[in-house]
Amino acid sequence: MNQSINRMLRLRPYKSCDAKYIVKWIDSEEDFVKWCANKITYPLTEESMKETKESFENYEKGWLFTALDEEGDPVGFIAMMNANYENESIHVGFVITDSSKRNNGFGKQMVNQAIRYAFEILNMSRVTLKVFDNNPSAHRCYQNVGFVDEKYLKNGFPYKDKMWGCYDMAIAKLSYSV
Repeated sequence: MNQSINRMLRLRPYKSCDAKYIVKWIDSEEDFVKWCANKITYPLTEESMKETKESFENYEKGWLFTALDEEGDPVGFIAMMNANYENESIHVGFVITDSSKRNNGFGKQMVNQAIRYAFEILNMSRVTLKVFDNNPSAHRCYQNVGFVDEKYLKNGFPYKDKMWGCYDMAIAKLSYSV
């Protein structure tokens, strides 16, 4: 068993100083698009992260979070958006972990903490997300946390001269266990 899976992870509100870490986690334009579906301008820079932070500060239905390892260093980033208080649902997106520390359980822990925040703090009953079919490790991570595929769009997203498939996934509070 990988020992780092048992390491503690903390989730806290995103700060501008986190950008210098996050911009190093994207290795290619394709990875960038898998991460943000072109909702941020490529290439990822500290300035584009500043613009993203500012847009979320003016958006009442979303928040940005940074995941910190035991030493307090950023190892992940996640957004919660489209909070719908009437339907008690929220969408998770922009999920990424430090590329040098992937496959250590940080993604799973970070998503689990975001789900707990949605269910326990925001009192939501449902969390949704989307993941491209060409990102099997992320899809598997979400399934391992408890998300289920609700819909699959074979040609859900255009990227250059290709069409990527996209899974709509969700987890219900009633089916979630830590």
